[in-house]
Amino acid sequence: QVQLVESGGGLVQAGGSLRLSCAASGSTFGANTMGWHRRAPGKQREFIAQISRSGSTNYVDTVKGRFTISRDNAKNTVYLQMNSLKPEDTAVYYCAANTGRGYFDSWGQGTQVTVSS
Repeated sequence: QVQLVESGGGLVQAGGSLRLSCAASGSTFGANTMGWHRRAPGKQREFIAQISRSGSTNYVDTVKGRFTISRDNAKNTVYLQMNSLKPEDTAVYYCAANTGRGYFDSWGQGTQVTVSS
């Protein structure tokens, strides 16, 4: 497993932007598929986006065109650029790593994102 620490959450008005960062420990970061998930109040955690070690990306439909996942393997960091934020994007956002087991098996502690209308 790897240790993951998210940062960059906060309060923003609708239409605004935030960039989340996730710093990972361990020398195998470059080999991991990294992802972002979120849990909105009263809802289950949902997948948002992932990026493979080669840089291929996938997004849930609700954030396509607004969110961008990227990674900097030299810094062991993955990012989530969030634009055109909506109140329904309010959630705790979690960084996760798939270390080769076929599923996301390492998780950060989460960072709160609140979008006001």
